[in-house]
Amino acid sequence: MTTSTQPSEPEIKRLDARGLGLLLVLSGALFLEGADIAMLAVALPSIGAEFDLSAGGLQWVMSAYVLGYGGFLLLGGRAADLLGRRRMFLIPLAVFVVFSGIGGLATESWMLIVARFVTGVAAAFMTPAGLSIITTGYAEGAARQKALLIYGAAGAAGYSLGLVLGGLLTLADWRWVFFAPVIMSAVILAFAVRLVPADTVQARRVLRQLDLKGAVALATGLLLLVNTLERASHTSLTMTLVNGVAAAAALAAFVGIERRASEPLVRLGIFRVGTVIRVNLVALLFSAAFFSFQFVIVLYLQELRGWSTLETSLALLIMAIDGVLAPTLTPWLVTRFGHAPVLTAGVLAQAAAFLLFLPMTADWSYFAMLPSLVAMGLAFTLAYGTLAIAATDGVDDSEHGLAGGLLYTAFQVGAALGLAVVSALLVAVSAGGTYALEDYRTALLVPLVAALVAVGVSLVNALVRPQSGGESR
Repeated sequence: MTTSTQPSEPEIKRLDARGLGLLLVLSGALFLEGADIAMLAVALPSIGAEFDLSAGGLQWVMSAYVLGYGGFLLLGGRAADLLGRRRMFLIPLAVFVVFSGIGGLATESWMLIVARFVTGVAAAFMTPAGLSIITTGYAEGAARQKALLIYGAAGAAGYSLGLVLGGLLTLADWRWVFFAPVIMSAVILAFAVRLVPADTVQARRVLRQLDLKGAVALATGLLLLVNTLERASHTSLTMTLVNGVAAAAALAAFVGIERRASEPLVRLGIFRVGTVIRVNLVALLFSAAFFSFQFVIVLYLQELRGWSTLETSLALLIMAIDGVLAPTLTPWLVTRFGHAPVLTAGVLAQAAAFLLFLPMTADWSYFAMLPSLVAMGLAFTLAYGTLAIAATDGVDDSEHGLAGGLLYTAFQVGAALGLAVVSALLVAVSAGGTYALEDYRTALLVPLVAALVAVGVSLVNALVRPQSGGESR
C-alpha cells in the first residue's frame, strides 16, 4: 500500500501574508530549538551548583537532549511522511511545552535529565516535520528558496541569541532557562494551530510501517555507548566492558532490524556511497569537538575565572558571526572552489581555534581569547552549511531526505559523544571534583584531537571522487 500526505491547501507561490505567517511559525519553532540548547549551555554551572553535579552529571543534562534528538530524528522524518506533517509538528510542539515546564520545576537531577530527553525526542519529530512543511507547502523556485533561507537563518539566530538570553535568564534563576521556552513554544503552538495546513493521511493504516523497533534499538545503543564512555573513568573495568558489550549488542540489533525491515529507517546500502561515510564522520567529529570545547570553556570562565553567566554568554557571542557570513560568503566560496575544499578549510579553522585556546592562563584577557572564538565562528561559517551540501554528494535524488537525516543524526550523536568523553576526562584528572587550570588544558585535547581527525577525513574526501551506491540493502 502506498500512502501519501497531501496538503489540503494549494502551494504557497509567494511570501504574502499567509505564506509569511506560516513561515514565521515554522522558523519560530527552529529558533526555539536552537535557543533552547544555547541557553542551557551557559546555565550549566548554576544547575551543577543547585544539584551538586560533577562534570559527568552535567554532561547528561546536555546529552539527554541531543541523544533523544539524534536517536529519534530518523523516525521523526519518517513519521512526518506517514502520519501527517501537521500532526507531527503540533503534537511534539505541545510535548515540548509540557516537558520544558517539568524541567524548570525539577527538584532532583534525574527529573531534569528525563525532561531533557523527552524534550529532545519531541524536537526529533517537530524539526523534520517543519522542514517538510516548507519543502512541500511552498512552490519550487523563489518562494521555497527564500523560505528555506529564512528558516535556516532562524536556527542560527536561535543559537547565537540563546547564548545571551541564557545569561540574562540565569541571572534571575536558572529555572527560567526552562520556563522561557514554555512561553515561547506555547505562543508558537497557538499560531501553529491556525496557520499550519491540514494534510490527509490514514494514520492507523500506516502506523505499522514505522520502524519503531529500529528506532528504539538505535536510541538504546547510543544511550549505552555514551554511558560507557562517561563512566569509564570512575567505574571498574568489568562494568565498563559490560556496558560496552551491551551498547554494541543494541547497535548490532539495530543493523539486524534494518536488514529485515520492509520499511527501514536506514537503507543500509546507502553506506556504499563513500562520501556518505566520510561526510557523516566529519559531521560527527565537528560536532563532538565544538560541544566539548564549549563545555570546557564555559566551566573555565565561570568556575575558574569567576565570570558571570552574562559575561560568559557575551564573550561567546562572537562565534555567531556565521549568522552573517554563512549566507553571504559561503555560497560564493562553494561556487568558486567547490564544497570539498571549503569544508576542509572549515575543519582546519576549527582545529586552529582549539590550538589558539591552549595557552590559556588563569588571568587571560578577553582579547587573548578572541582569535580562538573568531576562528570557531569561521569554522561554522565554512563547514556547517557545506556539510549539508556534501551529505547528498553521489546520493540518488530519491534518498536525499535519508542522507539529510543521517547528517543531522551524526551532528547530535557527535555532540553527545564529545560531551561524554570530555566530562570523563575532567573527572579522571581532577582532584575531588575541583578543576585546576591544567585540568582544563588537558580537557581541551578532546576537541583538538577530534578536529585533527576531521581534517584528515575531509582531506581524503576532497581527493576521492564520489561513487554512487547500490540498490541492495
